[in-house]
Formats: sequence, structure tokens, C-alpha cells
Amino acid sequence: MRYTFRVQYIGKNYAGSQLQAGSDLPTIQGELEKALSTLICGDSANNKRPVKTIFSGRTDRGVNSVGQVVHFDYDKPIVASRFMYSLNEILPDDISVSDLKEVSSSFHAQKSAKKRHYVYEFINRRLKNAFDGDLLRIKYHVDIERMQKALDYIKGEHDFSSFKSSGTLNPSKICFIYEAKVSKVGDKVIIDIIGNRFLYNMVRAIVGTLIEIEGHNLQPEHMKDVLEAKDRRKAGQNVSPYGLTLVEVTY
Repeated sequence: MRYTFRVQYIGKNYAGSQLQAGSDLPTIQGELEKALSTLICGDSANNKRPVKTIFSGRTDRGVNSVGQVVHFDYDKPIVASRFMYSLNEILPDDISVSDLKEVSSSFHAQKSAKKRHYVYEFINRRLKNAFDGDLLRIKYHVDIERMQKALDYIKGEHDFSSFKSSGTLNPSKICFIYEAKVSKVGDKVIIDIIGNRFLYNMVRAIVGTLIEIEGHNLQPEHMKDVLEAKDRRKAGQNVSPYGLTLVEVTY
């Protein structure tokens, strides 16, 4: 039987979502598989992980999630409410699961996904505040209307090579962006981007380019120029991962 659930996590204490070969650094997948193995098999004490998980996609070090989707196979029926309660009690405090359900054996958390929705948040204020947490703070004023004009250029299907950091495993650089919008609530700027797939550090590079446009008073059309250049050197720097959250995966 195949089961799926949603995983919420605060990413700052983990080296990304995926297990890394030859590394002992903590990951979301590592903690989740240890907890599942403890609950199902009682084998975590010796670091065995007989329960394997498949994630909807990779999130990097420091990135958060409220909607990561994971599937795993288990040959016995599961009572969802009891299983989720027990699993959450085993997991570290900064990881939790919800919405456990049985799915078809043809379901694949990664390959069946149609859309992924990310949100990036940063503070736009000159003075710091003790409650800003780990969010990036931009001290100069940013113009939301200009930022939206720049974001409009990334909508649709494009080669996003300019926004790809080295390390992308999939050779395809083509992504389709369904929605890209920016809003502001008080001192917080919120950027929503929905796409069929994302390259390594793509969202952080797009936000970095937006901030560069505002910081250097460039025209919004600069985003179009960067996109068409297909050259990572033309885009802005990757912003901090701490404001980035995977919100939802659609199937």
C-alpha cells in the first residue's frame, strides 16, 4: 500500500530536505525516515531506515515548508489519526506531519506533481525589530508596482538558466511559471511564485534580481534582459533562504 502525507518544517537547523550521500548532516528526510522506522519497525536506534520516503521536491538548507508532500510504501493498513499522532510525538519539534491518506500505487510525490507554490518574505524597513527573526531586511524603500512589472516577465514558459545555481541535477532548464505576484503587508514584502518545476536556487535568484533592480534603480525590463541572457552572471545574488517557504504542491 502507498501512503502520502504533508510535512511542515522549519529548515534552519537542517542541511536541506534530502538525504545526502556520505554526509552525517541532519536533513528533513533523514529525521522523517528515522521516525517512521521507529514507529513501524523499531529500528532507528541502530540508524537503519527500512522505510524509504519520496519527496515532491528538494528544498535547500534553511528553506521552510508548510506543504511538502511525501509518499512511502507500507504493507499494512494504517489508522491515520493514531499514526500521525505517534509520528509527530517522535519527530523533532521543528518537523510535523498532517493529512495522511492512502493513495493509488501509481501516485508519485515528485513525478505526479503539477504545480509547486513558493512564497518568499522579507522585511522592508530601515530599523531592525527584535521580532523580525531570520527574515532578510532591505533598508531602502522598494516599489511594489515596479517589482510586479519585473515579475510579469517571468510568467509563462522560459529557459531559466540565468536563475540556476550550479548543482541542478536535471539538465532541463525550461520551467513554466503560472503566477508571480508581489504584495506588501505592513513592513513585510511577500512574493508568491507558482510553477510546474523550479531549478536549484531559482526562486532565491529571482528575488535577488528584484532586489537588485530596486537597489540600483534599474528598469523593470531588466528582468526580461536577464531572463533572455541565459547567463547566471547577469542575475542578482541568491537571497537568504530563511524567508522561503514551500506552501503547496498541486496534483
